[in-house]
Amino acid sequence: MTIQTLIGIDVAKDELVVYRQDLETQETLENRQPILKQWVRDLPAHCAIAVEATGTYHVALIELAYQCGHEIFVTDGYQLNHYRQGIGGRAKTDSSDARLLARYLSRERELLRAWTPPPAAYRSLQSLLRRRATLVQARVAIQQSCTELPWLASHLKRLIAQLTRIDQVIQSRLRAIVREVGLRHQVARCQAVEGVGELTATALVMAFLRGDFRHSDAFVAFLGLDVRVRDSGKQRGRRKLTKKGDPEIRRLLHNAAMAASRQPPWKETYQRYRARGLKTTQALVILARKLARIAFSLMKHQTEYRPPSLMNA
Repeated sequence: MTIQTLIGIDVAKDELVVYRQDLETQETLENRQPILKQWVRDLPAHCAIAVEATGTYHVALIELAYQCGHEIFVTDGYQLNHYRQGIGGRAKTDSSDARLLARYLSRERELLRAWTPPPAAYRSLQSLLRRRATLVQARVAIQQSCTELPWLASHLKRLIAQLTRIDQVIQSRLRAIVREVGLRHQVARCQAVEGVGELTATALVMAFLRGDFRHSDAFVAFLGLDVRVRDSGKQRGRRKLTKKGDPEIRRLLHNAAMAASRQPPWKETYQRYRARGLKTTQALVILARKLARIAFSLMKHQTEYRPPSLMNA
């Protein structure tokens, strides 16, 4: 009977702190690919490795470890921080985080899902959508900041025009990727839903590529549109979105819900939620969740969209 080696790794830009649970040893590695490659090759076969997600600094490590046959578990810092508080941890250092990751993996292993590499199309689309989101935020911030400076008007106009052209180039590249990987039909299915534009449809298709979702609830949770419930006895806590998924997809879906709420098939639904006393944002979140479920069903079952009016008829 063999016992799987459990390893916790705290990742930073320049170095990695590694804690190996079976030997109770700790070491520090440079976060450079040649060093990581050699270290991964020297590990025992089929290790279980827990890594905290840190932007892109952990990507090279987990890809190398996955290629060598090791099992990878990626957790986010927010979740790890609450786990630390839950077990009474007081210190937060690179060393303690590496040990905490190993402990988290050993205790919660049955509830965790091992990491698998996403499709190449997913990474390309996600990267472009995130960069476009940064571009749009910068453009809006510049416009709002400089609007009241008339002596900058001509320069501002040229800058905004240039940023808009860059946005158009990014959108063109997104269309090219969708076309190259054969996802145009999936985007068209989602885009047929009221309020869902081309960018939102592309983002939904990208999210659908990431995993084999059993049902729409799992897809909604992946997007971070599921609700966190905190009730105790007779007290009902405030409902909040978990917001665990990609924020750009949620932003696009929120915009899609705003557009759908003004169109006949969804206007009555939106007004009904508002009449129940829900705030505008709450009603729009419900619509966004409904749009995500419809898009998931269309992609899952490879069917074409039927507007609510036709379905009722």
